[in-house]
Amino acid sequence: MFAAENGLRGDPRLKGISEAIRVVPNFPKPGIMFQDITAVVSNHKVFKDIVDIFVDRYRDTGISVVAGVEARGFIFAPAIALAIGAKFIPLRKPGKLPGEVISELYELEYGNDCLEMHLGLCNVENEHWLSMI
Repeated sequence: MFAAENGLRGDPRLKGISEAIRVVPNFPKPGIMFQDITAVVSNHKVFKDIVDIFVDRYRDTGISVVAGVEARGFIFAPAIALAIGAKFIPLRKPGKLPGEVISELYELEYGNDCLEMHLGLCNVENEHWLSMI
């Protein structure tokens, strides 16, 4: 569905990306289908294809901040931010950042969690955001 909605239907890059993601059933808890991206980041062509797909979509859209959620977002978001001329802001789990932070609680398939960012990194209300989860 994502491919069709975003003009990627038939894009040959999607096959390589899909094949590089290993699905691990029941990890970290029963009923969860964990998407292991280790092979994605160790294959420079697949990694570049992922970054290029996002850059193609978000270049020239006015996005000024790309936020990356720990830990997968730390892999993709900086490369995308650099390519589109935006700031990269890491979103961390609670207690990982020193000083004042902004916190946001969210729900997962298997519980609740929270993300934090340093206070003052950007003007939250006046920036155009892309979040990488």
